[in-house]
Amino acid sequence: MPKQEGPITIKKYANRRLYNTGTSTYVTLDDLAVMVKKGEEFTVQDAKSGDDITHSVLTQIIFEQESKTGNTLLPISFLRKLISFYGDQMQMVVPSYLEHSMQAFVEQQSQIREQINKAFGDTPLGKNLQVPLQLVEEQVRRNTEIFQQAMQMFSPFMTPTAPKETRKAEAKDIDELKEQLRALQTKLDKLG
Repeated sequence: MPKQEGPITIKKYANRRLYNTGTSTYVTLDDLAVMVKKGEEFTVQDAKSGDDITHSVLTQIIFEQESKTGNTLLPISFLRKLISFYGDQMQMVVPSYLEHSMQAFVEQQSQIREQINKAFGDTPLGKNLQVPLQLVEEQVRRNTEIFQQAMQMFSPFMTPTAPKETRKAEAKDIDELKEQLRALQTKLDKLG
């Protein structure tokens, strides 16, 4: 069968079955999760109305993945904060921010993997080396700073809620993390 141009269409029927029009087979949510992991683009349409229901199906996949594994990617505090944005004036900014943050995280992850591969190659250490928690924390802090700066653009008269001493301590912690990141990068560069 020739490869289809553009995203594959998945039709969802009233009986909740999902039909992959690209392969002419019925699929499950797990099959769609595998397609996402492989980078295959698809849209999900309601078979009767033709409405695009991709968002709700992807959300359902996340819910199922969170329920099955017990290893949640979405901490309760994150979910609470996300829910609090519904109906808020900042609601329209959140999707773009989350999309850019996730893209930055993916790019950062690729760079780290590339550095590890350069440094350790195909050795057992290279295969089992975990990304240091500090790198992830630094990325989260950086994304938080960007988000706060964006919020201040929308509310230029808004003052930071943390006391001045707390902000200084946080800035010092961030500077220390940046220094640790630089030292780690230098070590990786020397090993490569």
